[in-house]
Amino acid sequence: MASIQKHGNKWRVQVYVAGVRDSTTKPTRQEAAQWALEREAELKGAKLPDRTLLDALRRFADEESSKRAGEKWEVLRLRSFEREGMADRRIAALAANDFADWRDKRLTQVKPATVAREMNLLRSVFEVARRDWRWIRENPMKDVRWPKTPKGRARRITPDEERDITAAFGLQDELSATTATKRVGLAFLFAMETAMRSGEILAMTWPNIHLDTQFVHLPKTKNGDSRDVPLSRRAVEILRALPLGFGPVFQLEADDRDALWRKVRDRTAHRSIHFHDTRAEAIWRLSKKLDILQLARVIGHRDLKSLMIYYDESASEMARRLG
Repeated sequence: MASIQKHGNKWRVQVYVAGVRDSTTKPTRQEAAQWALEREAELKGAKLPDRTLLDALRRFADEESSKRAGEKWEVLRLRSFEREGMADRRIAALAANDFADWRDKRLTQVKPATVAREMNLLRSVFEVARRDWRWIRENPMKDVRWPKTPKGRARRITPDEERDITAAFGLQDELSATTATKRVGLAFLFAMETAMRSGEILAMTWPNIHLDTQFVHLPKTKNGDSRDVPLSRRAVEILRALPLGFGPVFQLEADDRDALWRKVRDRTAHRSIHFHDTRAEAIWRLSKKLDILQLARVIGHRDLKSLMIYYDESASEMARRLG
């Protein structure tokens, strides 16, 4: 264990490992702590590699992000981290207080949910650096307190709202995929039937869709697992309205889907509806037909507790079921 004490206008640091004592002075406590970490490693015969946080961010982006859902967001955020002042520091010298200070500063700029998401990414970077690359011995993020985040949104979509939005996309009478706008409307209806996320829907390709046996295989999902999603008769009808091809079934990019959704939705009186609200509504509807284990498997939730925000049934409704 290192001893660090103020000595005049400098910091004196001492280490003692296996009967060997060494000491020095550094201009700052941070530099003293870094020296102690490196010197202890040398005396133990296990010096850590001379790598910076910048090295870790870039290697993670190159080797790990492509394996994970949300690759585009991750890479952009990792590049943003590169501009942080601590990016040039040696990764093994970074401590929890460095990231606690960064967290507090970041909370003045963005919402707590965004900070929590960024912290989860940093924790993953450090964990890979510790477990796989052996660049550090401990993950500094484990001792950083996460910001409190608001309860997840679980807005219901009423039958009237669904009808109005369907009409706004021109799909009330016939399922048609002749324009990108109509395909966004079909994606909305498909999400209401399956509880699939927008990214999962836009990534679907025909080889993974099995209309005869009514399911779609998702080889890569948000949590990294694959899963099979059952298709209702209505979901099959929606897919049959789409043209066959070799690329994504809905032939939409995420940005186009978002822009067209907002444009059409804003023509209605329901501007508070987000495309993602289809997931909460669809999960609630599926909960009436599937038991909780089946539901978790269909929507890809590992933690059954996380499903509770989607169970929006009053006590009186449950009482009618009991008889």
